[in-house]
Amino acid sequence: MGLFNPASFAKEAVASISEQVAGRGVIAASGGVDSMAAAVLASRALGERLLAVHVDTGYMRLDESQAVGLMLNEMKVNHRVVDASDRFYAALEGVTDPESKRRRIGEQFIRVFEEEARTFDAEWLVQGTIAPDWIESGGGLRDTIKSHHNVGGLPEDMEMELCEPLRELYKDEVRALAEHLGVSVAQRQPFPGPGLAVRVMGEATRERTALVRQACHIVEQEIEAAAGAREMDMPWQYFAVLLPVRTVGVQGDVRAYGHTIAVRAVQSYDAMTAQASEMPWAVQQRISRRITNELKEDINRVVYDVTDKPPGTIEWE
Repeated sequence: MGLFNPASFAKEAVASISEQVAGRGVIAASGGVDSMAAAVLASRALGERLLAVHVDTGYMRLDESQAVGLMLNEMKVNHRVVDASDRFYAALEGVTDPESKRRRIGEQFIRVFEEEARTFDAEWLVQGTIAPDWIESGGGLRDTIKSHHNVGGLPEDMEMELCEPLRELYKDEVRALAEHLGVSVAQRQPFPGPGLAVRVMGEATRERTALVRQACHIVEQEIEAAAGAREMDMPWQYFAVLLPVRTVGVQGDVRAYGHTIAVRAVQSYDAMTAQASEMPWAVQQRISRRITNELKEDINRVVYDVTDKPPGTIEWE
């Protein structure tokens, strides 16, 4: 197998998308590196016949949706940002099982896209599905590791047909393609399609999601600052997880009973395997102190995950 050539791939993908969808309208899911690369390819193939839809599920990182809107503007991609947070929180009310979360999130994404498709007379959904998504989702002789929302979470009665131009690519190839396409987030760390819903162990309520959103923001800030100061290597992916346990702590001279945050940072190449990052003790302390100080009414304990993939996965759910 030869080396991946992003220029050749982009040229072939644009031609393939043009041929596959003919003259019909298209909805493209956009936001992360994978879907942004797919949206740019579709935009080059279809121009104004593409509507890229970014769905704010309520499970996005801090200021994520605003940043995506700006990115799509910069890339001159016809787009729309849809705030569907209320319906996503409602769909996950009382849900604690990870697979159920992913399936419900996948279905809600499709329902939002279908609604937008009707306003645009669209018949196709362009997704940024890549090889690890369908490999880990199982099927045939493959075991299901976890059902990715854009594969195992798709409802059987979906109204649109799928176009997945990146389906055979791995993350390193997608990054090279995104750089070739001029996507500004080409090297940004991965973010799961279900968003923060799979970083809240247990029920992903609006309140619990707000906690992990702020904790993730702190982890990102501190690790990026430490890597910039050459205290540590920049991890491939790094984030916080809100655990479904509460522990006893102390605030001043008063007993506190708060939640626990786990910090996760890994090195990887293609997301199929990963190694836990070595994080200096000083960086861990800064993260812990910031989280427990800034979220002191709710969080009183921070732990660090040193598990490789396998046996763990990168995300906890």
